[in-house]
Amino acid sequence: PGAGFLRSPMRLNYPVVFPFDQISSVGENDSQYFYLHHGRRFNVLNNIYPLPTDEDEVKRSELHHKMLQFLFDGKNYVGPVKEILTPKEGQERYRVLDLGTGGGFWAIDLADEFPTAEVIGVDLAPVQPREVPENCTFELCDLDQVYLPYPSGHFDVIHARFMHTGILNYPRFLNEIARMLRPGGLVILIEPDHSEPIADGKTATELTRSGQPSGMRGWFALWEAYRQCLRDKGIDMTVPPRLSSLLEGTRAFDRIVTQEGNIPVGFWPKDPLALSIGQLAWMDYDIMLPALKPLFLSAGMKEWEAKKLIEEAQQDLYYPLVRPSTRLHIVHAIKRAGHQHS
Repeated sequence: PGAGFLRSPMRLNYPVVFPFDQISSVGENDSQYFYLHHGRRFNVLNNIYPLPTDEDEVKRSELHHKMLQFLFDGKNYVGPVKEILTPKEGQERYRVLDLGTGGGFWAIDLADEFPTAEVIGVDLAPVQPREVPENCTFELCDLDQVYLPYPSGHFDVIHARFMHTGILNYPRFLNEIARMLRPGGLVILIEPDHSEPIADGKTATELTRSGQPSGMRGWFALWEAYRQCLRDKGIDMTVPPRLSSLLEGTRAFDRIVTQEGNIPVGFWPKDPLALSIGQLAWMDYDIMLPALKPLFLSAGMKEWEAKKLIEEAQQDLYYPLVRPSTRLHIVHAIKRAGHQHS
């Protein structure tokens, strides 16, 4: 609260990090970083990421941010962020990297909370506000590449959430995170599990096995189509539930802590906190469903098929016969001292 008054003057130029370390700046006209596709605006840097990069997606990024603040008891993070970023004798400056920053809400809040930390938010498109705290900058970079253009052992905290669907090689991405973190530094990963929508506490697989109707046929069909489209693009849909084992696979991390967030979708929870989370999740999906249409059309679906698929899922979202929910996988870990990168 009140942080809105602490913004530095508007900065209209911020660096853009392309593959091969080319850096240019985004001025007032940022149209070269976008293209129109089936009526929505997409980023030009990465053709794997399935969702648009326009105002609706920025709104969705803000809804995620608010939902996680409720989930984390009003905080912006899990893990020992405060301990790591609180100024200590002899260390003046801390560095934080937010990968897949989206609308930049997390990076801005963190920069406000820790004024001695230098926070860099990285994304595929310049959709972040241009007016930000002085210790916060935004950069453009495709994060699905062999080498990310940041120094080794440079960051104290690296945060990546809701972005694995833009990464073909997630183990390589985690190795890059390990390289860029200093020993004793913290990584936080948060990914939704879209492989298994849940109705009345049962996953799609459990419902199929028991022969029970889901009560949300349209909703389940939409997520099955989404998963298939992403698998066809080469995205590994098993990444979210395997975050901790993938981190173990890097051999760079200790104290790996895994949490699952059960996220209600809609207005059914009785508990006020769960209801707040459910409302935000509902608003998120309300924006996300129509945003999937270009993905379905690009996969070869006919216009009427995509429209029907989305409308039937919307019917289940607006008039649910059961209680839908979804699962978030949340992992944080500390980089081992003495870990050497090959």
